[in-house]
Amino acid sequence: MTPSNSVETLSPEAIITHLDALSAILEDCVTGGASVSFMLPFSRQRARQFWQAMAESIRREERTVLACRDAQGDYIGTVQLITSQPENQPHRADVAKLLVHSKARRQGIAMQLMQALEATARAQGKTVLVLDTATGSGAESFYQQAGWQKAGEIPRYALMPDGTMAGTSLFYKFL
Repeated sequence: MTPSNSVETLSPEAIITHLDALSAILEDCVTGGASVSFMLPFSRQRARQFWQAMAESIRREERTVLACRDAQGDYIGTVQLITSQPENQPHRADVAKLLVHSKARRQGIAMQLMQALEATARAQGKTVLVLDTATGSGAESFYQQAGWQKAGEIPRYALMPDGTMAGTSLFYKFL
């Protein structure tokens, strides 16, 4: 992470304005094998549809999307805080789609995004965050290093983008 990176909260309008840049991040991650709910082959059009749906979800106040820009102002990563929860869980939120473009990895971007997400969650009165990730992945190691607690694993939970069956590890963090 360099001090010149910045994290911002995206409005629905910002997502639509930067649809191509955000879609490029998602496409890069999925085609690189990230387990983020999509299968190969994956198209830019599918990525654009996803981000358009995220803009609508923000309008419905179901989630917050954070994005990181590099020193040149280019988007290089995103993460989402899903705040739309059942009425008996107003203190909880889900974390989803931590995405960092392959050209920007190993620079602390994921940690910068997660720290900003946790601050956002605190500001929204959230005290428990949960997420899931592919068991054995680099993401699993990252979350443990970031102070998340592993609650367990579910074997054969989902398919990787190439169709390979994968387990999922569940994590939580108290704020």
